Amino acid sequence: MKQVRAPLAGVRIADFTIHAAGPFCTHLLSQLGAECIKIESRTRPDAFRKPHAVYGRMQAATFDQVSANKLSVRLNLKQPEAVALAKRIVALSDVAAESFRPGVMKRLGLDFDALREARSDIVLLSLSSCGQSGPDSHFAGYAPLFGAWGGLGWMTGYSDGPPVEMRHVMDHSAGVHAALATIAALHQRRRTGRAQHVDLAAREVASAMIGDALVQASAGHEPVRTGNAHAAMAPHGIYASAEPDRWLTLAVRHDEDWRNLQRVLGQFADDPRFETAEGRRRHRPDLDALVARWLSRCDADETAARLQQAGVCAHVSWNMQDIAEDAHLRSRGALTEVSAPDIPARLAVGAPARFSRSDDVGIRRLTPALGQDEDYVYGELLGLSSAQRAELEAREVIL
Repeated sequence: MKQVRAPLAGVRIADFTIHAAGPFCTHLLSQLGAECIKIESRTRPDAFRKPHAVYGRMQAATFDQVSANKLSVRLNLKQPEAVALAKRIVALSDVAAESFRPGVMKRLGLDFDALREARSDIVLLSLSSCGQSGPDSHFAGYAPLFGAWGGLGWMTGYSDGPPVEMRHVMDHSAGVHAALATIAALHQRRRTGRAQHVDLAAREVASAMIGDALVQASAGHEPVRTGNAHAAMAPHGIYASAEPDRWLTLAVRHDEDWRNLQRVLGQFADDPRFETAEGRRRHRPDLDALVARWLSRCDADETAARLQQAGVCAHVSWNMQDIAEDAHLRSRGALTEVSAPDIPARLAVGAPARFSRSDDVGIRRLTPALGQDEDYVYGELLGLSSAQRAELEAREVIL
């Protein structure tokens, strides 16, 4: 395998995760250099390997965004011999990661106690809807439910509309928290030499994001959905421009920003209601209507550039084509082109962090085919012969 000098080079992960949140965690760790061995089977492949019409494309685009860099091996975990092989992989790994409902790993014979027998200092990450303990631990869930349980959905949207369902942002947020917790557990293991079970609940990730709203509720005030408004800044929001479906995002922080906005737009209305930040917040509906009328006659990109030059926080709300064509993201490697002999060149999202003393951070290889890396894992790492592997395949241990 290719040698890397990324921050997590030398760390190996036995990856039992499925769907999005857990796989996004291990995907992030793999972009930082960890070797990630994804364990699945032909009869129970990761659900995101399958086409998903709900995501707008009849191909497994969702799997691509959480499984690049990973290695893939097949194991039929209903078979005791397959469980034994999984433990051998864990014995050679630093981290085991799973995102099943609580109790599944124990039924498989791969719970924390069992994995500690395979490797005494293993770090096990368990990412679930509600955690490994508590009265709701048996609940199943997916991204919109995490936001609903955690209160984030209730706080998202407009005061005259319903709560807004949260999708990928919840899966990815849970994955980011899981990756950070895993790195922290690895760091602690370096100091103590002891195993660690990291128990992360996705609904608690959502609750951790409602912060000030929870403080308001605790003080007896009822928080409300604020749409694009901001408690301290006005105007603050997304406004239509003269071009169809081209929107300008704007945030005016203080009086100087407001004066610069007026100067750039050529609007010098002497309205005492808007002279101070407090006045602009108090008269927000009238102010938003005024700004919306001004901007509706403007070119979004040109106006955003002029406002930025004047020190006002403004930018066009970009669509995916804007991002794909952005020279800045390409120059930093945040967007990287990937290809394979049977796959035409296409863009992928790279690692957002840069390290002055590390290289090879980001996407190093495309999403693996099911079982693509068994020569390396079963042959080089576990030392199984071709005959042994063929016999295990014939008995559907490797399936």
